Amino acid sequence: MKRMNQAAIISIIEKYAQGILLSQEEEVLLTSWMQQVKPSAFQALLDQCENIPDTFRAYPQMPDTFKATLEARIDQQEQQEKVDSHTGIFYLYGKKIAVAATIALMVIAGSFVYKHYRAGGKEVVAQQQPQNTDPAPGGNRAVLTLADGSTIVLDSAKNGVLSQQGNTQVIKLSNGQLAYNASKSNGEAPFNTITTPNGGQYHIELPDGTGVWLNAASSLRFPASFSGATRTVELIGEGYFEVAKNAAMPFIVQSKEATVEVLGTHFNMNAYEEEGVIKTTLLEGAVKFHDKTAVLRLIPGQQGQLFRNGTMQLIKDADVDQAVAWKNGYFQFDGIDLAALIRQIARWYNLEVVYEDKVPEREFTGKISRTVYLSEVIKALELSDVHCRLNGNRLIVMP
Repeated sequence: MKRMNQAAIISIIEKYAQGILLSQEEEVLLTSWMQQVKPSAFQALLDQCENIPDTFRAYPQMPDTFKATLEARIDQQEQQEKVDSHTGIFYLYGKKIAVAATIALMVIAGSFVYKHYRAGGKEVVAQQQPQNTDPAPGGNRAVLTLADGSTIVLDSAKNGVLSQQGNTQVIKLSNGQLAYNASKSNGEAPFNTITTPNGGQYHIELPDGTGVWLNAASSLRFPASFSGATRTVELIGEGYFEVAKNAAMPFIVQSKEATVEVLGTHFNMNAYEEEGVIKTTLLEGAVKFHDKTAVLRLIPGQQGQLFRNGTMQLIKDADVDQAVAWKNGYFQFDGIDLAALIRQIARWYNLEVVYEDKVPEREFTGKISRTVYLSEVIKALELSDVHCRLNGNRLIVMP
């Protein structure tokens, strides 16, 4: 390996170990290197890395433990006639599961996953590629329903002006984003609805310049232009909002049971009906989160929760990164129960879920890329003793 390339790899490893997202070029370089490197060279390079957590050095310093752990995983997977690959970092009750030095360093958002291990005295390099039946991750998919009931499939629509509604143009930009170009109007504006399916997400800029990112299985109803005393929209599911400032016209998000009022701010609202709680997490600015009887005033870093029984709760030190992880391309969990975890996966991969037995009462903490194929997510679950199989688009969770 050339000295310049070696220095670049060290820099990339240090970035990855510190949780810094890699650029596409860095992912390609690291992936290419992982195809060629031998375990001894891998260890030597790790020794040269200065800015990495001790967990990345722990296993190399314990060769006997490392060997035993790795051989156990190899034996288990050979019985299943599969080669183990593990994308993402998955934890159970805060404990890292089945991670060894040569498995830990993976390109989470890369298109291939490589693993190096010793078996029978020979080095084996495994490349995991998705099968044709392996569900792909979700993507930018949505349908726009106009005021007259006509619909536009946004992911297949051409760039440019999609519709003219009164004084408002609906435009699909070159980056796939939907934007509204509205001039002032004194009349009542028509309402539009953007809907994402299971396996879809979408970014829209509302007529006032507010940016909205919709998660899977969600919808947003909004006017083609804002007029009157407020800017009111209706949310089903989950959305992240970067609200354009307008002190004279508050921005209001209504869900079935809760309302958020803001002037200009960044926040995430999770209002899926199948979940037991509506959550609003504030990143910037200030909001009022309320139902018909109670009000919570949030400051950045806080989360308001409204439970289905009407109880409200304020989380003063909320995990903001977890709340917006979906927007940034990750599943991120912290003490989540299995059923809630599976619901997130099912929405993104467009799955029907069947439990062969009662749902195990277990909690999970971890982080998995939303860009990988479903098989990689299932393997991460398997490493935490959650057993699943796929039958068409039906995910069967086994005891």
